[in-house]
Amino acid sequence: MTESTQPAAADGPTGAAFRRGPFRAGERVQLTDERGRMNTVTLAEGGAFHTHKGFLNHSEIIGRPDGSVVTNTAGHQYQALRPLLSDFVLSMPRGAAVVYPKDAGQIVTMADIFPGARVVEAGVGSGALSISLLRAVGDGGYLHSFERRQEFADIARGNVETIFGGPHPAWRISLGDFQDEVVKAEEPGSVDRVVLDMLAPWECLDAVATVLAPGGVWVNYVATATQLSRTAEAIRADGRFTEPDAWESMVRGWHLEGLAVRPEHRMVGHTGFLLVTRRLAEGVSPLVRKKRNKAEFSEEDLNAWTPESVGERPVSDRKLRRAARDARAGVPGQEGQQDTSV
Repeated sequence: MTESTQPAAADGPTGAAFRRGPFRAGERVQLTDERGRMNTVTLAEGGAFHTHKGFLNHSEIIGRPDGSVVTNTAGHQYQALRPLLSDFVLSMPRGAAVVYPKDAGQIVTMADIFPGARVVEAGVGSGALSISLLRAVGDGGYLHSFERRQEFADIARGNVETIFGGPHPAWRISLGDFQDEVVKAEEPGSVDRVVLDMLAPWECLDAVATVLAPGGVWVNYVATATQLSRTAEAIRADGRFTEPDAWESMVRGWHLEGLAVRPEHRMVGHTGFLLVTRRLAEGVSPLVRKKRNKAEFSEEDLNAWTPESVGERPVSDRKLRRAARDARAGVPGQEGQQDTSV
């Protein structure tokens, strides 16, 4: 950073001083107008924010406290705030799709990413999840990120250094395939948490089992149901991990205006599935959960889905015949009948 962008107080956790105090040249500010429209700009000495309704000199913002209200040359007011992490992630430069804040929060919490933890992740993408992981492990922790493409690594490094105000002491980023490089870089059983955001996490089973400590958590972030199923089945077949758990999260905002309180028409729906498992101690076999129906399929049948394989109960021929009879007679089925007795 140049001298003009250096926070006044350099002590404390990395990036903390950069998030406090008056606005400085070189940092981002979120400007919201009277109609709720939001713009994020990077402050610069002599800079200005131009719209069709006048302009706002950056000098009117630099030196003011966070949460100020400023006025442009045409008399329009803006609320000036530092972007939160969720705002930053959704507006930062990206080369790949980012892990949404709702999913990053789930990963940090459900994987129990604690201060001082040793974490490895792949792939980095644009660095959105890396930022959340670095905040969780802190300066005394360790995050080793693996990325296959140099361009993505450069974008991620730029975004991480922007939000923390410079390089983070706990972060290391390496190029290459995770399953090949992590076993070279990390000692066996030395990693507390593994987080994978990639197309084929099942290809990393041996690498994860090698570096992850007993009891350590492995989180997979995948986009499709087929990836989710194949990863889960591979983990079960491997025998070195606990029974995997899977879920997704969806966020729906609410409109709040007087008595007009209702759900928003738009929501952040499906972005990805999360699948979590833990490393068992060496030589220990996982408990086999008792299930009513066991879904099995071979490598060749990965795309040949049946109702039984996705957990649906088979429908008996008798029930089908009864439903067909009711349909022909124009009467409701058993599910649609109502008790009219008095």
